[in-house]
Amino acid sequence: MRIGLPKEIKNHEYRVGLTPAGVRELVSHGHEVIVQTAAGAEIGLSDDAYKAAGATVVDTPQEVFAGAEMIIKVKEPQPAECAMLRAGQILYTYLHLAPDPAQTRALIDSKAVCIAYETITGPGGGLPLLAPMSEVAGRMSIQAGAAHLEKSKGGMALLLGGVPGVAPAHVVIIGAGVVGTNALQIAVGMGARVTIIDKNLERLRALDLVYGNRVTTLCSNVQTIEDSALAADLLIGGVLIPGAAAPKLVTRDMISHMKPGAVVVDVAIDQGGCFATSRPTTHTDPTFVVDNVVHYCVANMPGAVARTSTFALTNATIGHALAIADKGWRRALSQDPHLRAGLNVCEGQVTYKAVARALGHNYVPAESVLA
Repeated sequence: MRIGLPKEIKNHEYRVGLTPAGVRELVSHGHEVIVQTAAGAEIGLSDDAYKAAGATVVDTPQEVFAGAEMIIKVKEPQPAECAMLRAGQILYTYLHLAPDPAQTRALIDSKAVCIAYETITGPGGGLPLLAPMSEVAGRMSIQAGAAHLEKSKGGMALLLGGVPGVAPAHVVIIGAGVVGTNALQIAVGMGARVTIIDKNLERLRALDLVYGNRVTTLCSNVQTIEDSALAADLLIGGVLIPGAAAPKLVTRDMISHMKPGAVVVDVAIDQGGCFATSRPTTHTDPTFVVDNVVHYCVANMPGAVARTSTFALTNATIGHALAIADKGWRRALSQDPHLRAGLNVCEGQVTYKAVARALGHNYVPAESVLA
């Protein structure tokens, strides 16, 4: 199979869909890889490294899209990239379609086969291709939040961990999944006072066993979310419903009653955000203020640490990429129900129920398309 690796074009996105080691794996299976020049240059992955791994380097994205049967990316295709997709071409990347009707319509119209990293499941449960970026984003959320608590960035002039004789900042984390537990790890390590909220009591018990009285665990409901949000200096949103729009757990009224200069970091923004006041921002202009509360809602947070993120992502995605390339998408998806869960749009049909429900499209089960 001919596989294309374009340079990412989203704002301050320096990740790349394959490392040279990933290219070498595909080439060793007899596949051809076409890489756009400078695709990984910003993170130290040179064209020469890709050539040494067996790739062909071309100058333009048009050459990559025209020459490839499968496109491997990181972020959702931008409008110019959607326009280059063609019927039957495989797109393997993050999509996050539920809050993005325009992208969904463009992919439907392209009649491409669109497989989303974020809805591929794992044999033991979970979302193994989303997990590494959730780990990165969870850890970064505390770094970003701590920085924006500084007065020069609009915050309330607090040091996250405090100093002897001065209380640390209070961090509240909504969601104890991959994002939340990684945020928790960093927040505790930096010396903050931490509260974590989730509806899964077994998950909270597991965290209590690890962290004990260093962390407060609360069962999620409207009252605990409101009380904790109003007490927070830094509020992290890390909730996820696979493939669906994130629930708005923090209302505009709650935001309006938070402390002036408090910071909220909405890691769920890729799926529409879990704060009512959230809207996507970029690394160029990462924050905005609503009711004296600083909002950090960057939709590609791991792009800021693109080298770490690229290697972590390729570790997770290369296995399924090989399966698709070796077997073809129909046989690969037919044989693997976990990979099949990643099929979101196929040949003009929406094949993921949560996306169809969120955007009002007709839902066609992936099994029907494959049959």
